[in-house]
Amino acid sequence: MNAIQHFSRNEAGRDFAVGDVHGVFGKLRAALDAIKFDPSVDRLFSVGDLVDRGPDSDHSLDWLKLPWFHAVRGNHEQMAIDFAYGMLPADHYVRNGGGWNVSNPAPARREFAAAFEALPIAIEVETANGLVGIVHADCPLRRWQDMHAALTGPNSQAFQNVMLWSRDRFDHENRDNVDGVRAVIVGHTPLVRYSSLGNTIYIDTGAWIARENRPFTILDLETLQPVHQPARNLWA
Repeated sequence: MNAIQHFSRNEAGRDFAVGDVHGVFGKLRAALDAIKFDPSVDRLFSVGDLVDRGPDSDHSLDWLKLPWFHAVRGNHEQMAIDFAYGMLPADHYVRNGGGWNVSNPAPARREFAAAFEALPIAIEVETANGLVGIVHADCPLRRWQDMHAALTGPNSQAFQNVMLWSRDRFDHENRDNVDGVRAVIVGHTPLVRYSSLGNTIYIDTGAWIARENRPFTILDLETLQPVHQPARNLWA
């Protein structure tokens, strides 16, 4: 695994980020059709949590093979890894939506774990308007450029856990910017509308919550505006 994956500017098409998928890939495909996503030139970046809770979690490996789809690791991918290695009790995993994988035979669990282990913890994308960072839950650093040292140094596991699990920034309404990057795009915290704190933008709008039929938020990385689910910012 490369802790950080870098993408040069897309000169041919558009770049988008999408919130947590949680196994509703059919709904994601419909959202991409709605924005006229062109897989020959456009790219889609995921904030992670591809699996659990929805009906199509087993399709995640197919999506990860698509040349235009790129994801960071989320805490639900980490749970799949931990479960495959016997480090997560099955009942806890099931309570968090992992029943689809608990029922898998051991070789399939290991296949999913291997694919998820290969995912980066952070992605950075060059755009016409500056560098955009993507992590699942939060960036705990003041400078984005310190990410590599943080994820490869002696405290790398602690930093990784924050990036996969933390809601501290949201819970404390921390509006401090992450320097050295135009914006940091995150998911993990399901909100009614896409929102921001400083230059951290939250785009998990709970599209996977079937009873509420919420749409995906798909963000244009060049404009940092949603092209699917246009909505006001909660802190505007």
